[in-house]
This record gives sequence, C-alpha cells and structure tokens, in this order.
Amino acid sequence: MKRREILKTLTMLPLAGAMGNSGSLLNPAEAAQQAKLDVFKEFGLRTFINASGYFTSLSGSLMHDETMDAIREASKHFCRLDDVQDKVGARIAELLHAESAMVTAGAFSALMLGMAGVLSGTDPKKVARIPDLEGSGMKSEVILQKAHNDGYAHALRNCGVKLITVETSEELEKAISEKTAMMYFINYQASLGGIQHNEWLELAKKYQIPTMIDMAADLPPKENLWKFHDLGFDLVCVSGGKFMRGPQSTGILSGRKDLISAARLNAPPRGSNIGRGMKVNKEEIFGLYFALERFINTDQDKEWKMLEDRIALIERSVTSIPGVKTEMLPLPAINRVPTLKISWDKAKVRLENLAVNLRNGNPSIEVMGGAGSINVTTHMLKPDEVKVVAERIRAELSGALI
Repeated sequence: MKRREILKTLTMLPLAGAMGNSGSLLNPAEAAQQAKLDVFKEFGLRTFINASGYFTSLSGSLMHDETMDAIREASKHFCRLDDVQDKVGARIAELLHAESAMVTAGAFSALMLGMAGVLSGTDPKKVARIPDLEGSGMKSEVILQKAHNDGYAHALRNCGVKLITVETSEELEKAISEKTAMMYFINYQASLGGIQHNEWLELAKKYQIPTMIDMAADLPPKENLWKFHDLGFDLVCVSGGKFMRGPQSTGILSGRKDLISAARLNAPPRGSNIGRGMKVNKEEIFGLYFALERFINTDQDKEWKMLEDRIALIERSVTSIPGVKTEMLPLPAINRVPTLKISWDKAKVRLENLAVNLRNGNPSIEVMGGAGSINVTTHMLKPDEVKVVAERIRAELSGALI
C-alpha cells in the first residue's frame, strides 16, 4: 500500500466508525489493520535472522513487549525531560546500588558525559569550555592501562583530555600529577592488564582520583550491573541496547551523585555543552528502564539453559556431516553468551564462504566468520527461528560435500 493510500484510508476512519460494520466502508479496526505499514518493504530493505549477536552494525537487539509498551505510552503525553531523568534515574540507581544514574545516548555517550562531568563539576563556565581545556583551570589527563587503550577511549579524548598509558602500579603512581583528572578501567580487558580492579581502586583512593569503568557489553551476568559500584568505582558505563534489550540508542551512566549531576549539566536538554547532540527522548528513557527491570527480574539460569539447548539443537543438526566439527568457544567477559564454532575440512566440504551463502539465502541469516568456519549464537533468535537456522546450516554444508 502506497503512503498516500494509507493516509487516505486514515482520513476515512471517523466516517467508517460512524457507519459501523453494516456500511460499505471498513470499520476503524479493519481499516487500521489494512493501513499497517511495513517499513522494510516500503524502503526495499531485506531483513534477516540474527544468529550473530547484538552488534550495532546489525541494529542491536529486538526489544521486548514491556519495553515497546512503555515507549508507546510515553509517546502520548508531554513531560519535562529533566523530571523524567530525575525520577527514572532514581529508580535505576536503586536497582544498580548506585547513588545516582542517568540514561544516555549509548555507552559511548555515558563515557563522554561522565568524563565531561569529572572535568567541569557543576561550574557552568567550565561546562561551556570543554573540550578546550587549556587555561580553563580543569585537569587534563586520564590514566589507563596500555591494554585498556582501545577505540572506545576516544570518548574521553573527545573531551580534550590526554590519555596517559601505564603497565604497572609503579608506572601508575609516577604518572599521577596535578593534571590527573580520572583513572579509567575497561572491564573486558582486565585480564590483559597488570593492575586488577581492587588494586586500581586502592591507588585511586590513595590519591583521591575519580574512577570510571566501562562495562558496556559485559552482560550477562546481571550481577555486573551492581558489582562495580559495590567494589567502589565512582562511575559505571553500560549499554542499554545489547543483552538488556533496551532501545539500541541508550546507555546508563551511574555512580556518585555529584558526578552524575555534573554529567547532566553537560547533556541535553541544556545547550552550549559538548553533549548537546546526545539527546535521549522520554520514550527511550522509559523504554530503557523497563528493559532493565525485566532483565534483572528474569530467571538468569533458566534463560542460560534455554540458550544452551538452542545451541545443542544446531550442533546436533551438523555433527553427522562428514568433515564437519563443532566446539563451544570459551566465554569471554564481553558479549558473554554461548557460542558454537562450526568448522569443516575443505578436502571434504567445498564452501568458499558459508556466511555469505547464509546471508544471500532465503531467509537471510547472519552469522560470524565464514571462510573455513562460522560462529553461531542464539540469544537474538526468535523461538521459531532456531530450527530454521539449524536446517539452513545443515543444508549448506551437506550440499557442499565433495
């Protein structure tokens, strides 16, 4: 149905309701059903079954009904954005064992706004200066471990700070100066660094330096949501659109009340600050909260068992094929979900790139890898898609036997 036809139908709804079912026009419910818009079809976009994961490039995760209900309800009324952040932030903080919290435009936004708040405090003149720190009276250096200096640390550099990398506690203490604004830690890289969480926090406390930890995609387990507050980190950053399945464009910054208040001065709805473009509307804020609440209240062990059962079904579908091997990959700190690696002997199975075949097939399926092996996850699959994925993978491998 063309857009003009949809609009024409909608303008007829009052008349249709007046005539009732006996008239020649559709009643409102029937007309609304026919007028339902298929946005993917209208724009010529192909959808796919996601057996890869909740990656931003794949549009994140699918939201649960509770989240969508909250978004729809919030869209019907006006409310002051600061009031929404106050009330929802207080609820989130309670759930996360934090003094305060705010909803941000993703985890990267949480990193950037948290950094800005540490630099500016509640001084509006300093807020307006970031990222121009020279001559502002603000501190200008952030210390992190060399192994933690990944691409996401760019969020901190956007605020004008210089990153100082260290590898040992001795180097860390030597690096501390009057310019040191914050000590930054990335949870998923913890095993690669020489300084672990507790020692990092002890040194920060010794020198009275604020700390921030990035745990954007480090769920499950759900206990990570409050673990790092309980340990003593001043600011914690997490994504709302991954395993939590909130709006993809949301994240949470939580921690010390004074630092959250300062971060909010650097964020919308205020202007003349570095975070003005990081808008989060009331619908997203409410949606994120109900996604968070659902995630925390979910039976974690039951859900994990379901994911393992799904993986087992896919594994059984391919293990009888000559030359095909499967193995469960070790669980990482980031994107922590059961992941099945499927590989094949190229002398027995002639496949150039299985991932491409699955993507181009019908239905389209996204997996990781492709040349020689693929990695499959099941946490983003709908219940009726598990067998479809299993059968498609088996068909592709069986059909390529030499």
